[in-house]
Amino acid sequence: MLVRIGNSKDVTAGQMRVFNIAGTQVDVANADGHLYAFDDTCTHAGCSLAMGKLDGTTVTCHCHGSQFDVTSGAVIRGPATRPVRSRLVQVEGEALLAEA
Repeated sequence: MLVRIGNSKDVTAGQMRVFNIAGTQVDVANADGHLYAFDDTCTHAGCSLAMGKLDGTTVTCHCHGSQFDVTSGAVIRGPATRPVRSRLVQVEGEALLAEA
């Protein structure tokens, strides 16, 4: 189920923003003009990925350097070994919608 989380202009190119979806912190990243949504919590030590750095489609956790592919949630580099949950995100008009 998709729920409205904000406005399509809330996440500018090259940036990430955290939204609360039913009690879960979810990041929306604008990478190369495409929006991607994924759970905010690093699977290694529970740190917020929104505090990390977005470089293209790679987010680097600020705590221990784990890297994830924002397009799929896959681990690119550890110490994390489990992917983060990737969520469907889309824009309808000016509404930003994400999977609950």
